[in-house]
Amino acid sequence: MEPSMHDPIAVDVRALTKKFKEFTAVDQVSFQVKRGEIFGFLGPNGSGKTTTIRMLCGVMLPTSGEARVLDFDVRTQPESIKPVIGYMAQKFALYNDLSAQENLEFYADIYGVRLRERGARVRELIEMAGLKGREKERVGQLSGAWRQRLALGCSIVHRPQVLFLDEPTAGVDPVSRRRFWDMIYALAAGGVTVFVTTHYMDEAERCNRVALMYNSKLLTVDEPDTLKTRLSGVLLEIDAQPQGDATDVLTSLPQVQEVVAHGHMLHVMVGADGQDWQGLLRQDHRSWSLPLRAALEAKGVQVDHIEPIMPSLEDVFISMIEVERRAQVRAGLQREDA
Repeated sequence: MEPSMHDPIAVDVRALTKKFKEFTAVDQVSFQVKRGEIFGFLGPNGSGKTTTIRMLCGVMLPTSGEARVLDFDVRTQPESIKPVIGYMAQKFALYNDLSAQENLEFYADIYGVRLRERGARVRELIEMAGLKGREKERVGQLSGAWRQRLALGCSIVHRPQVLFLDEPTAGVDPVSRRRFWDMIYALAAGGVTVFVTTHYMDEAERCNRVALMYNSKLLTVDEPDTLKTRLSGVLLEIDAQPQGDATDVLTSLPQVQEVVAHGHMLHVMVGADGQDWQGLLRQDHRSWSLPLRAALEAKGVQVDHIEPIMPSLEDVFISMIEVERRAQVRAGLQREDA
């Protein structure tokens, strides 16, 4: 049975859980992905991202919970899911001894692309990958960027409706990453739902919505710009030297929630209500920055400037992960006390 094109939801996940004996890799995760959406899936290594993708691709059964991809149940209809999705991993599944064209023809055969359509589709993807004139070269001789685009071509040779990309741009130069994302935008504009994991914050900014995983749990799902308004404090940029001493002083202050180095600057989250970032950028902030400056200078730290800044997506994620980490530590201590 063909999936309905009228359902606005491409991926529907409800309380999805995966356990390996006593270890919980994915814990009660719920979210939805709309058709034609570029959905970013972020989190530290080991947070459960790849395990979630494997369940959604129908190659791993969940322990509990539900998930549907294009209205197919991952538990009871995994073989129906595989023909209508594409998957591309960080380690490209290409055959180095075959040419670019032969790789595309091989995957077209695997995915059951009709013979009368195969030639035109392969030529189209060679053009998309920028391999026109080099399609006969062995893949092992191609650069990483060309191999990346070829791998994308192999994963969409059968025109999937949902495309899973698991850290597809890791190790690729910035210019090639940008071109790759132009290809992703073109696919989404054509109605393909793109589900992508990435460690690059500039790529996360390009997604329609992003989800953040940490320690097997889903912390949040929202649009990047909306997430930036959800910090529970005020973000300061502090230029102070020596940076290590400044970090030690700041982390000891009760009003400081976290301190993160950004080059020679420090991004410091201080507890405060209200999130009128534009207002904070306009106002005279000396009155509430003076205690931090005084504490730093009392320890011999030279302070060049302290000022509020607009948070980046990276700042938001670091803050959310730190809040969750503290909550998990407290919960662990409470269990021990009990």
